[in-house]
Amino acid sequence: MSATWLIARRELAAYLRSMTGYVIAAAVLTVDGILFNAFALGGPDKRSADVLSLFFYFSSGTTMIASIFLSMRLIAEEKQTGTLVLLTSSPVQDREIVLGKFLSGLAFLSIITLLTAFMPALIMVNGKIAFGHLAAGYLGLLLLGSATLAIGTFGSALARTQVLAAIVSGCLLVAMIVCWMLARVTDRPFSDLFVALALYQKHFPPFQAGVVHLRDVVYYVAVTYFALFAATRVVEARRWR
Repeated sequence: MSATWLIARRELAAYLRSMTGYVIAAAVLTVDGILFNAFALGGPDKRSADVLSLFFYFSSGTTMIASIFLSMRLIAEEKQTGTLVLLTSSPVQDREIVLGKFLSGLAFLSIITLLTAFMPALIMVNGKIAFGHLAAGYLGLLLLGSATLAIGTFGSALARTQVLAAIVSGCLLVAMIVCWMLARVTDRPFSDLFVALALYQKHFPPFQAGVVHLRDVVYYVAVTYFALFAATRVVEARRWR
């Protein structure tokens, strides 16, 4: 695990040193702020719980988009610069490489997510918010971001360039989101399968409403695990080429 943390620290430092990380963070905070002010705050008759729920609704979208852009460089950049061969030939296991890079992206995404806390705090100017609702919503954002970031890591492992990694990851993400729509036009048991696989519509709304279900937590953890497992297998396959 020491190699994992070493890679994670190196990659997190790369986010903090480069303009890319700051641009992504600024874009997320700006878009969240605009959407929150334009659509969530509303009039004086709007309940605080509804405003907070809308905040998490808009933040979920920016979190998924940010996860794709943060993850596109994790492995694809190593391929572009030719340093992946050096990394894989070092005394570090492939799973440590993938996990370390994923943890760095998750740490930076968590920082960005927590920086949005001032927006829910504005609700307290004219209303009240429940701590449980706030905690559940942010837990949902972090779990959703973790799953999306893992999918992006898998896409970055498949692609040769960062742009292609973003495209592949975006297609995978959209496919998992539209599973909810496919469930409406298919019969059972396929409709049940598509509902269970839906990344957003099935599993995030409870967090948005301030409710935590174990099945939703398990789902996002499972998606994260399987996406990272697949990314590890892709990196391992390069050793045999």
